[in-house]
Amino acid sequence: MKTLRKIIEIDEELCDGCGQCVPDCAEGSLKIIDGKARLVADKFCDGLGACLGSCPTGALKIVEREAEEFDEEAVEQYLEAEKKKAAAPAMDCGCASSHIQTLQPMSACQQANIPASHQATGAEAASMLGHWPIQIRLVPPQAPFLQNADLLVAADCTAIAARNFQEKYLQGKAVLMGCPKFDDADSYVQRFAEIIASCRLKSLTVLIMEVPCCSAMNVIIKKARDLSGVDLPVDQITISVRGEELARKRW
Repeated sequence: MKTLRKIIEIDEELCDGCGQCVPDCAEGSLKIIDGKARLVADKFCDGLGACLGSCPTGALKIVEREAEEFDEEAVEQYLEAEKKKAAAPAMDCGCASSHIQTLQPMSACQQANIPASHQATGAEAASMLGHWPIQIRLVPPQAPFLQNADLLVAADCTAIAARNFQEKYLQGKAVLMGCPKFDDADSYVQRFAEIIASCRLKSLTVLIMEVPCCSAMNVIIKKARDLSGVDLPVDQITISVRGEELARKRW
Protein backbone atom coordinates (compact mmCIF):
# COMPACT_ATOMS: atom_id res chain seq x y z
CA MET A 1 0.00 0.00 0.00
CA LYS A 2 1.36 3.40 -0.98
CA THR A 3 1.30 6.40 1.26
CA LEU A 4 2.72 9.92 1.22
CA ARG A 5 5.96 9.79 3.22
CA LYS A 6 9.61 10.79 3.31
CA ILE A 7 12.01 8.70 1.25
CA ILE A 8 15.46 8.96 -0.33
CA GLU A 9 15.87 10.36 -3.84
CA ILE A 10 19.04 9.97 -5.95
CA ASP A 11 20.16 12.50 -8.56
CA GLU A 12 21.76 10.28 -11.20
CA GLU A 13 23.59 13.19 -12.81
CA LEU A 14 25.36 13.99 -9.53
CA CYS A 15 25.94 10.36 -8.49
CA ASP A 16 29.41 9.12 -9.47
CA GLY A 17 28.84 5.59 -8.17
CA CYS A 18 31.44 5.83 -5.40
CA GLY A 19 29.37 3.56 -3.14
CA GLN A 20 30.09 5.44 0.09
CA CYS A 21 26.37 5.67 0.83
CA VAL A 22 25.80 1.91 0.63
CA PRO A 23 27.38 0.77 3.92
CA ASP A 24 25.72 3.63 5.79
CA CYS A 25 22.25 2.31 4.95
CA ALA A 26 21.56 -0.19 7.72
CA GLU A 27 18.46 -1.42 5.89
CA GLY A 28 20.39 -2.29 2.72
CA SER A 29 18.06 -0.23 0.56
CA LEU A 30 20.90 1.22 -1.56
CA LYS A 31 23.02 -0.65 -4.08
CA ILE A 32 25.42 0.31 -6.85
CA ILE A 33 23.80 -0.87 -10.08
CA ASP A 34 25.21 -0.01 -13.51
CA GLY A 35 27.61 2.44 -11.92
CA LYS A 36 24.99 4.46 -10.00
CA ALA A 37 23.43 4.28 -6.55
CA ARG A 38 19.90 2.89 -6.78
CA LEU A 39 17.06 2.35 -4.33
CA VAL A 40 16.47 -1.42 -4.20
CA ALA A 41 12.85 -1.05 -3.08
CA ASP A 42 10.81 1.74 -1.50
CA LYS A 43 9.74 -0.53 1.36
CA PHE A 44 13.38 -0.96 2.48
CA CYS A 45 13.98 2.79 2.94
CA ASP A 46 12.95 4.26 6.30
CA GLY A 47 13.42 7.83 5.07
CA LEU A 48 15.63 8.87 7.99
CA GLY A 49 18.55 9.82 5.74
CA ALA A 50 21.48 8.13 7.52
CA CYS A 51 23.19 7.89 4.12
CA LEU A 52 23.08 11.62 3.29
CA GLY A 53 26.28 12.66 5.03
CA SER A 54 28.45 10.09 3.25
CA CYS A 55 27.66 11.28 -0.29
CA PRO A 56 30.56 13.46 -1.54
CA THR A 57 28.59 14.89 -4.49
CA GLY A 58 25.30 15.75 -2.79
CA ALA A 59 23.38 13.30 -5.00
CA LEU A 60 21.15 12.12 -2.16
CA LYS A 61 18.26 13.99 -0.58
CA ILE A 62 15.07 13.27 1.31
CA VAL A 63 11.85 14.03 -0.53
CA GLU A 64 8.19 13.50 0.26
CA ARG A 65 6.32 11.38 -2.28
CA GLU A 66 3.96 8.44 -2.58
CA ALA A 67 5.79 5.22 -1.80
CA GLU A 68 5.29 1.82 -0.26
CA GLU A 69 5.28 1.93 3.53
CA PHE A 70 8.54 1.06 5.24
CA ASP A 71 8.44 -2.67 6.08
CA GLU A 72 10.82 -3.60 8.89
CA GLU A 73 10.04 -7.32 8.60
CA ALA A 74 10.78 -7.29 4.86
CA VAL A 75 14.08 -5.54 5.59
CA GLU A 76 15.11 -8.26 8.05
CA GLN A 77 14.28 -10.98 5.54
CA TYR A 78 16.14 -9.15 2.78
CA LEU A 79 19.28 -8.61 4.91
CA GLU A 80 19.29 -12.24 5.99
CA ALA A 81 19.04 -13.37 2.36
CA GLU A 82 21.89 -11.04 1.36
CA LYS A 83 24.02 -12.34 4.23
CA LYS A 84 23.49 -15.95 3.13
CA LYS A 85 24.26 -15.02 -0.47
CA ALA A 86 27.55 -13.38 0.55
CA ALA A 87 28.57 -16.35 2.68
CA ALA A 88 27.70 -19.02 0.09
CA PRO A 89 30.76 -20.77 -1.36
CA ALA A 90 31.41 -20.65 -5.08
CA MET A 91 29.56 -23.38 -6.97
CA ASP A 92 31.59 -26.28 -8.32
CA CYS A 93 30.35 -25.81 -11.87
CA GLY A 94 33.47 -26.86 -13.73
CA CYS A 95 34.76 -23.31 -14.15
CA ALA A 96 38.40 -22.96 -13.06
CA SER A 97 37.51 -19.85 -11.09
CA SER A 98 35.37 -21.92 -8.71
CA HIS A 99 38.27 -24.15 -7.62
CA ILE A 100 40.48 -23.00 -4.75
CA GLN A 101 44.14 -23.48 -5.60
CA THR A 102 47.35 -22.71 -3.76
CA LEU A 103 50.08 -22.06 -6.31
CA GLN A 104 53.62 -23.15 -5.56
CA PRO A 105 56.45 -20.74 -6.34
CA MET A 106 58.93 -21.76 -9.03
CA SER A 107 61.67 -24.01 -7.64
CA ALA A 108 65.37 -23.20 -7.77
CA CYS A 109 65.79 -25.96 -10.34
CA GLN A 110 63.05 -24.51 -12.54
CA GLN A 111 64.58 -21.06 -12.24
CA ALA A 112 68.01 -22.44 -13.22
CA ASN A 113 66.55 -24.03 -16.36
CA ILE A 114 65.27 -20.72 -17.70
CA PRO A 115 67.52 -19.68 -20.63
CA ALA A 116 69.97 -16.94 -19.70
CA SER A 117 68.60 -14.68 -22.44
CA HIS A 118 65.13 -14.93 -20.96
CA GLN A 119 66.38 -14.36 -17.41
CA ALA A 120 68.05 -11.16 -18.54
CA THR A 121 64.89 -9.80 -20.10
CA GLY A 122 62.48 -11.20 -17.52
CA ALA A 123 60.49 -12.78 -20.35
CA GLU A 124 59.88 -15.99 -18.37
CA ALA A 125 59.69 -14.51 -14.88
CA ALA A 126 57.32 -16.49 -12.68
CA SER A 127 54.22 -14.81 -11.33
CA MET A 128 54.25 -13.93 -7.64
CA LEU A 129 50.59 -14.90 -7.35
CA GLY A 130 50.28 -17.58 -4.68
CA HIS A 131 46.65 -18.69 -5.09
CA TRP A 132 43.58 -18.78 -7.28
CA PRO A 133 40.96 -17.31 -7.61
CA ILE A 134 41.59 -13.68 -6.73
CA GLN A 135 38.22 -11.97 -7.29
CA ILE A 136 36.54 -11.10 -3.98
CA ARG A 137 33.19 -12.56 -4.99
CA LEU A 138 34.77 -15.95 -5.84
CA VAL A 139 36.82 -16.49 -2.68
CA PRO A 140 35.05 -17.99 0.35
CA PRO A 141 36.14 -16.65 3.75
CA GLN A 142 37.29 -20.18 4.63
CA ALA A 143 39.87 -20.33 1.82
CA PRO A 144 43.06 -21.83 3.30
CA PHE A 145 45.35 -19.21 1.80
CA LEU A 146 43.62 -16.50 3.85
CA GLN A 147 44.58 -18.05 7.19
CA ASN A 148 47.30 -16.02 8.99
CA ALA A 149 47.89 -14.14 5.75
CA ASP A 150 49.26 -10.74 4.92
CA LEU A 151 46.25 -9.70 2.84
CA LEU A 152 46.25 -7.21 -0.02
CA VAL A 153 42.83 -5.89 -1.06
CA ALA A 154 43.37 -4.24 -4.43
CA ALA A 155 40.95 -2.32 -6.62
CA ASP A 156 40.93 -3.93 -10.07
CA CYS A 157 42.50 -1.02 -11.93
CA THR A 158 45.59 -0.87 -9.72
CA ALA A 159 47.13 -3.95 -11.31
CA ILE A 160 47.13 -2.21 -14.70
CA ALA A 161 48.07 1.27 -13.50
CA ALA A 162 51.05 0.14 -11.39
CA ARG A 163 53.73 -1.19 -13.72
CA ASN A 164 55.51 -3.03 -10.89
CA PHE A 165 52.34 -4.22 -9.14
CA GLN A 166 53.60 -7.72 -8.33
CA GLU A 167 57.08 -6.75 -7.14
CA LYS A 168 56.01 -3.73 -5.11
CA TYR A 169 52.61 -4.69 -3.72
CA LEU A 170 51.82 -8.39 -4.21
CA GLN A 171 54.99 -10.20 -3.20
CA GLY A 172 54.44 -12.36 -0.11
CA LYS A 173 50.74 -11.51 0.19
CA ALA A 174 47.40 -13.13 -0.48
CA VAL A 175 45.36 -10.86 -2.74
CA LEU A 176 41.66 -10.19 -3.25
CA MET A 177 40.58 -7.91 -6.08
CA GLY A 178 37.33 -6.21 -7.01
CA CYS A 179 35.72 -2.99 -8.16
CA PRO A 180 34.13 -0.94 -5.37
CA LYS A 181 32.08 1.01 -7.92
CA PHE A 182 30.42 -1.80 -9.87
CA ASP A 183 30.44 -4.71 -7.40
CA ASP A 184 28.02 -5.37 -4.53
CA ALA A 185 29.35 -3.34 -1.59
CA ASP A 186 26.95 -4.93 0.93
CA SER A 187 28.13 -8.46 0.17
CA TYR A 188 31.76 -7.31 0.33
CA VAL A 189 31.25 -5.84 3.80
CA GLN A 190 29.84 -9.15 5.04
CA ARG A 191 32.58 -11.20 3.37
CA PHE A 192 35.45 -9.10 4.67
CA ALA A 193 33.91 -8.99 8.15
CA GLU A 194 33.98 -12.79 8.23
CA ILE A 195 37.54 -12.91 6.87
CA ILE A 196 38.80 -10.42 9.46
CA ALA A 197 36.94 -12.17 12.28
CA SER A 198 38.05 -15.72 11.47
CA CYS A 199 41.32 -15.72 9.53
CA ARG A 200 43.70 -14.14 12.07
CA LEU A 201 45.25 -11.89 9.43
CA LYS A 202 48.81 -10.74 10.06
CA SER A 203 48.22 -7.52 8.13
CA LEU A 204 45.72 -5.88 5.80
CA THR A 205 46.67 -3.48 3.01
CA VAL A 206 44.17 -1.66 0.78
CA LEU A 207 45.44 -0.51 -2.63
CA ILE A 208 43.19 1.96 -4.44
CA MET A 209 43.26 4.46 -7.30
CA GLU A 210 43.12 8.22 -6.80
CA VAL A 211 39.69 8.45 -8.49
CA PRO A 212 36.75 9.24 -6.12
CA CYS A 213 34.79 6.03 -6.73
CA CYS A 214 37.74 3.93 -5.56
CA SER A 215 37.52 5.38 -2.04
CA ALA A 216 34.46 3.17 -1.52
CA MET A 217 36.86 0.26 -0.97
CA ASN A 218 38.09 2.02 2.19
CA VAL A 219 34.50 2.41 3.37
CA ILE A 220 33.84 -1.29 2.76
CA ILE A 221 36.89 -2.38 4.75
CA LYS A 222 36.18 0.05 7.61
CA LYS A 223 32.60 -1.21 7.90
CA ALA A 224 33.77 -4.81 7.75
CA ARG A 225 36.38 -4.25 10.45
CA ASP A 226 33.80 -2.62 12.71
CA LEU A 227 31.39 -5.49 12.09
CA SER A 228 34.08 -8.10 12.82
CA GLY A 229 34.97 -6.60 16.21
CA VAL A 230 38.69 -7.12 15.47
CA ASP A 231 41.00 -4.15 15.99
CA LEU A 232 43.17 -4.76 12.90
CA PRO A 233 45.30 -1.85 11.62
CA VAL A 234 44.83 -1.19 7.90
CA ASP A 235 47.48 0.27 5.61
CA GLN A 236 46.02 2.31 2.75
CA ILE A 237 48.03 3.00 -0.41
CA THR A 238 46.73 5.35 -3.10
CA ILE A 239 48.17 5.45 -6.60
CA SER A 240 47.56 7.77 -9.53
CA VAL A 241 46.14 6.79 -12.92
CA ARG A 242 49.76 6.85 -14.14
CA GLY A 243 50.76 4.35 -11.48
CA GLU A 244 52.62 6.75 -9.22
CA GLU A 245 52.28 6.17 -5.48
CA LEU A 246 50.58 9.25 -4.05
CA ALA A 247 50.08 8.44 -0.39
CA ARG A 248 50.35 5.84 2.36
CA LYS A 249 48.53 6.00 5.67
CA ARG A 250 47.39 3.69 8.44
CA TRP A 251 43.94 3.68 10.05
